Amino acid sequence: MTRLRQLSARDVLKALGSFGFRVISTRGSHAKLRRVLSGGERQTLAVPIHKNLAPGTLHAIFRQACRYIPEADLKPWFFTDER
Repeated sequence: MTRLRQLSARDVLKALGSFGFRVISTRGSHAKLRRVLSGGERQTLAVPIHKNLAPGTLHAIFRQACRYIPEADLKPWFFTDER
């Protein structure tokens, strides 16, 4: 059974950074991340800057990131195998 990890914004930024996303701007308590593919396509995500992200917020970030990153690659960053 997999369980959602408890992550901070810094952890999420590190995870998404490993897939090529970079912080392009910060406004208020949110960071805007973007990566540009070789064909020029821009992919953008927003992450709230909080010490601990709520489980629902974290899961929403995971779902949005799955639009651009294969779920199998992203899952180890967000979920833990609890047995």
